[in-house]
Amino acid sequence: MKIIESGIKDVKAHESVKIVMPSNLYGCELGENVFVGPFVEIQKNVKIGARTKVQSHAFVCELVNIEEDCFIGHGVMFINDVFSSGGPAGGDATKWKATHIGNKVSIGSNATIMPVSICDKAVIGAGSVVTKDITEPGIYVGNPAKKLRDL
Repeated sequence: MKIIESGIKDVKAHESVKIVMPSNLYGCELGENVFVGPFVEIQKNVKIGARTKVQSHAFVCELVNIEEDCFIGHGVMFINDVFSSGGPAGGDATKWKATHIGNKVSIGSNATIMPVSICDKAVIGAGSVVTKDITEPGIYVGNPAKKLRDL
């Protein structure tokens, strides 16, 4: 049996960053005043902008870029593997897709974010599943997430 300890490895973070343990962060970049709650995993090549809050039990996989002043709710899951060949890509990162989250985006608890681009000032309702790019500000809810109304 081999036990691999979780923790914080190779993280580039501003001195004002706050991380609540236990969390698992490696090879990522965290901007000024970022908050990371407990039981969060943030994988390599992820960038999180200043003043963003990532609440407990969130999973931020490789190829995710979150801009500034965002809120990532409890249990939010980001996905980078769309099973393009009919099953999991496994370690073949060439099959993974990227996600971009704009500035001042709020993502409610237990939302699932597929590889998409979400524009600035969007609100994603709790439990929503975002399967397509969001190109205009507003409130989006449901599975798949659809625009409910303007802000």
